[in-house]
Amino acid sequence: MRDSETFGIEKGHGEEVVAWLNEQAKSQKIKLEARLYGYTLITKNFGDFEMFSWIGDVHAARKMIIKASKRFKIKVIEGGYKPKERIFKIKKFDYVKVRKGDKTIGQIELEASRFGNNQWEIKDEERH
Repeated sequence: MRDSETFGIEKGHGEEVVAWLNEQAKSQKIKLEARLYGYTLITKNFGDFEMFSWIGDVHAARKMIIKASKRFKIKVIEGGYKPKERIFKIKKFDYVKVRKGDKTIGQIELEASRFGNNQWEIKDEERH
């Protein structure tokens, strides 16, 4: 698992949005390639998300996922927000924003084991 795997698209729109992201990146000559990896994150407050990984520039990925949210009128999650404290723990954490267009509608705290190939699990959810 890498940090690039904490981005997600509202369930049912994954293939369409990933294809659009790759198409837009190619046409705008942005270094970004997205792929679904067959994992669904199920939240209590925000619905289900098809998680995807990407290779390229983090700033481009953030901008493109927000554009996709506006274009397809869907919720997305944008990951890679790390806690400030640098304490080594057995589990690794990531924080993701839940967005609908430009608006942040919540955040989710994810955790996964540092060892093995475990999927991200939800530790906490918060609506804004």
